[in-house]
Amino acid sequence: MKQAKVDQFIFWAAIAVILAATVLLVAFRDTAEPYLDQIMSGITHRMDWAFQFLTIGLFILLIWLAFSRYGNIRLGEGKPEFSTFSWGTMLFTAGMGTSIMYWSMVEPLFYFTGPPFGVEPGSQAAAEWAVTYGLFHWGISAWSLYAFPTVVIAYMYFIRKRPTLKLSAALSGVLGKYSEGWIGKVIDILVIWSLVGGLGTSLGLGVPMVSAVVAKVFGFTPSLMMDAIIVILITVIYSSSAYLGLHKGIRKLSDLNIYLALALAIFVLIAGPTMFILTYFSNSFGMMLQNFLMMSFYTDPIGKSGFPQDWTVFYWAWFAATAPFMGLFVARISRGRTLRQLIMHMLLWGSIGGWIYFMVFGGYSMNLELEGILPLTDILNDQGGPAAVVAILDSLPLSAIVLPFFIILAVIFLSTSMDSATYVLAAIATKELSAGQDPARWHRMVWGTMLAVLTLGLLFVGGLRVVQTSAVIVSIPIYLFYLLMIVSLLRWLKQDYGPGAKKIKIKEARKDGI
Repeated sequence: MKQAKVDQFIFWAAIAVILAATVLLVAFRDTAEPYLDQIMSGITHRMDWAFQFLTIGLFILLIWLAFSRYGNIRLGEGKPEFSTFSWGTMLFTAGMGTSIMYWSMVEPLFYFTGPPFGVEPGSQAAAEWAVTYGLFHWGISAWSLYAFPTVVIAYMYFIRKRPTLKLSAALSGVLGKYSEGWIGKVIDILVIWSLVGGLGTSLGLGVPMVSAVVAKVFGFTPSLMMDAIIVILITVIYSSSAYLGLHKGIRKLSDLNIYLALALAIFVLIAGPTMFILTYFSNSFGMMLQNFLMMSFYTDPIGKSGFPQDWTVFYWAWFAATAPFMGLFVARISRGRTLRQLIMHMLLWGSIGGWIYFMVFGGYSMNLELEGILPLTDILNDQGGPAAVVAILDSLPLSAIVLPFFIILAVIFLSTSMDSATYVLAAIATKELSAGQDPARWHRMVWGTMLAVLTLGLLFVGGLRVVQTSAVIVSIPIYLFYLLMIVSLLRWLKQDYGPGAKKIKIKEARKDGI
């Protein structure tokens, strides 16, 4: 197969922007951090309605696409490139990472002490909303933000046959020739920055959590050196996986990841208060379904508690900022699927995976708190999230086995997110990438090394949080990209399968059953 060539401009410009922005943000973080926090607060409080309408609108649009005649459109020729299980494991592990492990334990505790709708903190009503909101934030709405860019990019890649995995190409239905000019280059560099910052968020949560568990197991004191060793270990794993490619590396690591994640969840469900976990989940899931629209549009303009802005809108902005990465990666692995399969599997695989973890770990941590077994909210407030995670895991039967198992799972979870990201970074900085073709191995290794060096540098000199915040702020231009992607896709569908479509397109549509 023809060797994939690097897009020299995007490659060098992206590296220059990342290095320059990182150095400036870290050097002036005392000034930059409050300024960026102010911008972030402005986004979540002034654009709350915009992100909420976008998120629910994308969900409605995706359901329409899935069950309309367009749902039969097949992405590429032949059988699916990956089995349904492996396909699902790759898209889930790429999207969630260790974030789901961390937040499924501690997020319900935050809602218990700071509930929505003016509910009294620590009350029965607060306990009922605790897991409910976790299920909402990590469910269908979040995966709608991931799924729509995937649909547009996959359509561009397989149906429009644009041999490139770049967001700029997915906007060509609106931008036309400008998608290949400097505007397109800026868009792709912006996507790379949002991806690097999003990875920083995953590492910023995951590495301290793993470090705290390692310290508990071996009796060490958590330190920067321990964090660095964990980052190096993760780098070796994800770089090896990315080097081996989609089939031999990323797929196999993702499969292993899900097997281990399910094993841990099943163990906690059986060893913990099984009936409470199941009944609590049933109650929480019912509340989420009953109040889905209210939660989707809740802005609290009268009470001004800030709950929907600090949690829901922040989550939607965070998911939106990392959505182009998910779209590019999942589109690449979806050859042979129909649009209906792509949409429904993303919405369901992703949501069910998140719901299982919130059911098991959220239910277990809330039981510890409500029954007075562990003062988790006090531990969370006084010692932080990683300490709360350690306390939760240490309370389980066979904790001497559970804690090392959790370390292995967390490292693999981080690695599966990073190997997917390394692959996508190399794909964006590649000129052309035909179906079935991978970016050059050395190219993947360059991005893998750079991510490791950047992460280690930020850990030692500080500034990881300011880089994370700046990446989430990128959700503002990406919000506009969502609107452009909607127009692009609708234009393409009209051109390819509408009344004015060419005869050859009509024949293809009939062949696909449209």
